Formats: sequence, structure tokens, C-alpha cells
Amino acid sequence: MKKGRPVKSEIRQNVVEILHFIKKAYGYEIYKVYTAIFPKVTLRSIYYHLKKGVDLGEFVVNKVEKEKGDYSWGGEAEKIYYALGPNAKPTGNDRVKEYIESKGKQS
Repeated sequence: MKKGRPVKSEIRQNVVEILHFIKKAYGYEIYKVYTAIFPKVTLRSIYYHLKKGVDLGEFVVNKVEKEKGDYSWGGEAEKIYYALGPNAKPTGNDRVKEYIESKGKQS
């Protein structure tokens, strides 16, 4: 048996399902959809799994945008857009599909 934590993650799989239906999104946008469907998750956990998913090839960075604004941390925010990578295996989760269709967020 291998040492360490298992590579498989329920949270990361749920993010794969979300991106399967909305095609591309940035971290906070994914978090908002995720919490509407599966309420028990933190924003930090979503960002961790996005980064880990990029390392595993489940997600790819689609683009990075810098957005000007009046934020508490400064005048600029960086939005990293993610899309499904070659190692993603979406199963077509019905809960995710129903939510995305009800909100009309499909790209």
C-alpha cells in the first residue's frame, strides 16, 4: 500500500463536475456554485483543490486576468480562470447539472 494521502478527493471531483457544465470559471465563482450545491466547504479548501488539480492535470489554467477596483487589499485583483484538464473524469453529477441549468450559467 502507498504511503501518504490518497490522490482522490470528493471536493476536487465535485469541482470537476462544476467545470464540466460551466466550462471555465475563476476560483470564487466556482466556490459560489459549489456552496450552493454542497454547503460544507471553505474558500481556502476550493483554492487548495484547484491548485492540486492543476498539479495532477485535472484542471488547466485557462487565462489570468487583472481586474482594477477598490479592494481592501489594494487596487487590483487577479482572477485565474480554470477549465478541465486532460486527466479530469467528469461523471455528469445530476445535482450539479440541475443547479447549473436552473441558474442558466451554462457557457
